[in-house]
Amino acid sequence: MRSGRWFRLLWLVAAVAAVLMLFAACGEEEEEGAATATPARTGTPAATPAGTTAVGVPELADGVLQVGSDIAYAPIEFFKEGTTTPQGLDIDLANALAAELGVSTQFINTTFDGIIPALTAQRFDIIMSAMTVDEDRKKTIDFVDYLSAGTDILVPAGNPKDIQGLEDLSGLTAAVQSGTVQVKQLKAANDELKAAGKPEINVLTFDQNPLAVEQLKVGRADAVPADSPVVANDALLSDGKLEAVGLAIEAAPYGIGIRKDSTALKAAIEGALQKVMDSGEYRQILEKWSLSGGAIE
Repeated sequence: MRSGRWFRLLWLVAAVAAVLMLFAACGEEEEEGAATATPARTGTPAATPAGTTAVGVPELADGVLQVGSDIAYAPIEFFKEGTTTPQGLDIDLANALAAELGVSTQFINTTFDGIIPALTAQRFDIIMSAMTVDEDRKKTIDFVDYLSAGTDILVPAGNPKDIQGLEDLSGLTAAVQSGTVQVKQLKAANDELKAAGKPEINVLTFDQNPLAVEQLKVGRADAVPADSPVVANDALLSDGKLEAVGLAIEAAPYGIGIRKDSTALKAAIEGALQKVMDSGEYRQILEKWSLSGGAIE
């Protein structure tokens, strides 16, 4: 009897210890990934296509293409209202690439200003997040171009301050998403304004573009510079309260961000993108999101 009780006691202690270890591990994982949320995988892994470029790609050995994205930038990537289901141009295109590679996709929601460090830390395989290719970013990661876009400016309907360019924001307040190319553009504009002895732009930065747009809606900002497709979408959804100036400042390509040492993955992505283009699916995706004007074919 004593032996049996002792055995049960040992079993109970071991079970409790296992549970405590599990909770501790979960806590550490949540702390490390506090800035990210991982929606469920989408798409069903297909049989590996004949001649696929995914063969021999270490990042795809698990059958999943992990995509880091700031999923708050409609119509490029955003969550379906009231859900955690991602949608948008980047989502559809990533799924199309994955289908060509014979893998599924997993989208990892990450703040934009930390998305490149997260990629280099191997928290996901690639970046697809409306990322403009520029020389500074190319020093850290490689890119595969897939769309062309420039900067436009979102203003109140009627454009009461007659804003026609960044220089017209002199003495006004601009709200903008941190980490974007628009932050650099506003800084350059302020340098020019300061050199000319003119009032600088008051720049408010936010983690996500919708937060910047909200400042415009409530009158705390005079304008929101952002990528032209996003500005057009924000104007469309504003019930006539906001409008796009209609610019394409410093038009440049969006790029799929890839670690510099992921050479096999880059080649696989390039091959898959070419197949999606050749099949006509690329054009169909752009048309779905009213972005045909940004095609790079």
